[in-house]
Amino acid sequence: MSTSRARFGLHTAAAVVVANMIGTGVFTSLGFQLESLRSGFALLMLWVVGGVAAVCGALTYAELGSTIRRSGGEYTFLSHIYHPAAGFVSGWISATIGFAAPTALAAITFGTYLSSVFPVLPARWLAVGLVVLLSVVHGRTHRTSGGFQRWSTTAKVVLILAFVAAGLALVAEPRDIGVLPSAEGVSGVFSAGFAVSLIFVSYSYSGWNAATYVTGELRDPRRTLPRALAAGTLLVMLLYVGLNYVFLRAAPAEEMVGRLEVGYIAAGYIFGPVGADLMGITLALLLVSTVSAMVLAGPRVLHAIGEDYPTFRFLSSINARGTPGVAIFTQAAISLLFILTESFETILVFSGFTMGLNTFLAAGGVFLLRRRQASGRAPNRDADGRGGKIDGSEVDGSEADAPYRAWGYPVTPLVFLAVTGWTLAYILRDRPLEAGLGLGLIAVGLAIYAVTRARDRRTRDRRGGT
Repeated sequence: MSTSRARFGLHTAAAVVVANMIGTGVFTSLGFQLESLRSGFALLMLWVVGGVAAVCGALTYAELGSTIRRSGGEYTFLSHIYHPAAGFVSGWISATIGFAAPTALAAITFGTYLSSVFPVLPARWLAVGLVVLLSVVHGRTHRTSGGFQRWSTTAKVVLILAFVAAGLALVAEPRDIGVLPSAEGVSGVFSAGFAVSLIFVSYSYSGWNAATYVTGELRDPRRTLPRALAAGTLLVMLLYVGLNYVFLRAAPAEEMVGRLEVGYIAAGYIFGPVGADLMGITLALLLVSTVSAMVLAGPRVLHAIGEDYPTFRFLSSINARGTPGVAIFTQAAISLLFILTESFETILVFSGFTMGLNTFLAAGGVFLLRRRQASGRAPNRDADGRGGKIDGSEVDGSEADAPYRAWGYPVTPLVFLAVTGWTLAYILRDRPLEAGLGLGLIAVGLAIYAVTRARDRRTRDRRGGT
C-alpha cells in the first residue's frame, strides 16, 4: 500500500504495538520463573533485560520500516533485503502462526476468563464472536479501525496502571522482595535459571514490531514509525516491571511457585475474596485490544502477498472504504478454524522458533541494507522481478528523503541479535523437536513458493503469448 492512502497516526501505531505485546504472558510466567529464581532483583531484571532487547529490536525495525515504506513487516523486509523466497516463507508463517493462531489463542483465553466469571456464557462461542466482531470493525474504515484500537489499548493501559496502583496502596502486609542489587541477586542474573526464564520473557515481549505491518498506511512513516515502535515498547517494559513488582510485593513467593494464575493469586491479596473474579474480568478486557491489534495488523501481510503474487491476487483487494477487507476476513476464517478445532495449540509449540528466526534475519538485514545504500546498489528483486520500492521510488540509497537511522547503531541491532540468537541456539540445543518442526515448516513454505512462482510464470507466459 502506498503512503498516499495512509490513515493511521502515531497514537494508533503505538496502540497496535502495545496491544500486540500485552497478552496473558506477563500475568502467568512469574510462577515458573520462581522455580529457579527467588531474588527480587534478578526477577525484575528479567523484564528489564527482555525490555532492553525489545527496544533495541524496535529501533532497528524503525530504520528498516522507514527505509522500505511498505506494509507487511518481515515479509517486506526479507523480500527486499535477501530474496523473495525468504519473504514469502516469512509471510505465510506470519499470516498463520504469527497472527491467526495467536489470535485464536487470545480469543479462547478471553472466552475462558469471561466464562469462569459468568458460567452461562460458552467460552468457545465468546471467542468466535470476538473475532467476527473485531474483523467487522477493522474491515470498515481506517477511522473506525484506528479509533477502536486507540480506545481499547488506552483502556488496557489504564486497567494495568490501576492494578499496579492498587497493589502499592492496598496491600496490608507487603513482602520484602529485595529489589536492590545483592550478591544473591547478581549471581541469579548470571545463572542458568535466568537464561531459561529469559526465553519466556522474550515471548511476552513479542509484538514490539507490530507497527511495521501497517507501515504503508501510516502518516509520514519516516517519523511516525520510529516513535510508535520505541514509545510503545518502552511503555510496555515499564508496565511489565511494575506488574511483576506488585505481584512479588503482594503475594508470598511460595504460593506462586509453579502456578499459572499468579495474577489471580496477587489479586486475592490486593482485593480480597472478590479478587479472582475482578482479575478474570480484567484479563478478559485486556485481551480485547490484543485480539483487535492482531486482526488489524496481520491481514496486511496477506494483502502484500496478494499484491506480489498473481496466484493470491484476490488477497490484494481493497474495499470501497480503503481497507483490505478480503485479507481481514481470510485471516479471520483461519483463526476461526483454529478456535473450532483447537489445533492451534500444537502449532504454537514451535512457533517461537520460526518467528524468532524471522526477526533475527530482519534485524540482521539492517547491516546489508546500509551497505547497499552506501554503494548505491539496488536491493534484491521482488516477486515480479521489479526493484524494491521506497514510496514508489527505487531503493538506491538516495538522501533526498533520508530514512530514520537506528539510535545507537551498530550496538542496538547487535544487542537484539545477541539475545535473539542465544534464544534460537538454546531451542536448537535443548528443544530439537520444536526446532525441527519449525525448520520443516520453512521447507514446506519454500516448496509452496516454488509452486506459486512456477504457476505465476506460466500465467504470465500465456498472457504474453496472446
